[in-house]
Amino acid sequence: MFEKLELIQMAQSLAAQSGARMAVIAENVANADTPGYKAKDLPSFAEAYAADPGEMRRSRPGHLNGSSTTTTLMPERSRGQESPNGNSVSLEAEMVKSVEARQNHDMALAIYRASSDVIRASLGRNR
Repeated sequence: MFEKLELIQMAQSLAAQSGARMAVIAENVANADTPGYKAKDLPSFAEAYAADPGEMRRSRPGHLNGSSTTTTLMPERSRGQESPNGNSVSLEAEMVKSVEARQNHDMALAIYRASSDVIRASLGRNR
């Protein structure tokens, strides 16, 4: 029932993108001392959402001929100054990115909770 609401789908996509971004950030931090390692990052949710053409999307294989609702997020090299050993990871920048990803995840959860509360209230059910 909840999966069909566009707002719920958007919140789910934001939470998934935030989790994937945290995984990329964790990989960057883990390789902060690896010579030659280049920092990676995912595009922001706004960029990824804007890139969606807005055409009909299929919810399962064999349903319609549109694009799939799930897209693979590919990390891209993030720009940054390299250290003498060729590593481009900045722990300070990764901390800022992780806070941003956490805020986006918290926002997705808040949207989901608020939507659930509205749906429950419309059905006449208490929390």
